[in-house]
Amino acid sequence: MTRQIVGPEQLDMESPGRRDYWVALGHTSVWGSHLIPLTVIVGPQANPGEGLVAFGANHGNEYEGPVAIKHLLRQIRIEEVLGRIVLVPVLNVAAFRVGARESTGDDGFNLNRVFVEGAGTTPAMAGITHRIAAFVRQSIWPHVHIVIDLHSGGEVARFAHWVGFFTCAASELNQRREQMARWFGVPVVTAGPNGPPGGILGGLHGDADHHGKYAIGTELGHGSSVDVRGVRYARQGVLAAAIHHGLLKGKIEPIAHHADGTQRLVRIGASVAAPYPGHYEPLVDCGERVVRGQTVGLLHDFYRLDEDPFEVVAAVAGIVVSQAWGARVAQGQMIMMVAEEIG
Repeated sequence: MTRQIVGPEQLDMESPGRRDYWVALGHTSVWGSHLIPLTVIVGPQANPGEGLVAFGANHGNEYEGPVAIKHLLRQIRIEEVLGRIVLVPVLNVAAFRVGARESTGDDGFNLNRVFVEGAGTTPAMAGITHRIAAFVRQSIWPHVHIVIDLHSGGEVARFAHWVGFFTCAASELNQRREQMARWFGVPVVTAGPNGPPGGILGGLHGDADHHGKYAIGTELGHGSSVDVRGVRYARQGVLAAAIHHGLLKGKIEPIAHHADGTQRLVRIGASVAAPYPGHYEPLVDCGERVVRGQTVGLLHDFYRLDEDPFEVVAAVAGIVVSQAWGARVAQGQMIMMVAEEIG
């Protein structure tokens, strides 16, 4: 296949067929452009404003999404596509280039915090990270109604593999979103309300929800590695969503925890931030059940060796869904999160 370098305004998201692009967004420090890989496949039954987009590498050191989507680029056959499928294996190319959570080689921003008012359209927010957010809003949102944001923990946190969706007042919509999340096959499905639009921590998943999309977010690995189960879950979830929404021909069978009925539906219940910089010692693994008041981890201060460590205590009964990945943690860093089981 040959990828064509185009500006966002030159993308053809409507004509039947497959097109493989490098989308060029101007570089601010070299004479050239940042190039975002994007493939769009449009089938004969595509409807205006409807389709599925899957993103990898919202952060630059999350690799399950890019690997899974790279496989899907070869797996999905054009003759099997009925609607519109958009695949973006690496969205945050600036951060991916340096293997970091933020775009440290350019403007230093975290893409999953810049889907805010004025992103990419005002001089104060004109760096590459804000312009990627503007590109997503202007060039992708109008053509899709299903958004899958494939995250993992990078070097910040380890997770129990989970897929999450935002709840709303309509129970039927919640059920459809929950089923889409369950089809990934992960052990944990998280549910909870979205924050207000235009918040200071604007994420892609939340922005998609505010724009009326069926939005799914994931945590499928950690440690800046490629998690074998995470890649499998990602591929399964994207294919299942495309097939069940009539965008792709074929049949698909449940896998893993979805197949054996061991999935747990949860809502985030409580989290603990480090009260001082130190070294975190987990006492349980992610995915384990804990009771209220249980000591889940210890925060050690090696400059005060003779003092007892800070006990990281579960404020609610539930499942440990996230803990700090590295031993060294900063003051204020989230080091443990428990979710309450709701189904």
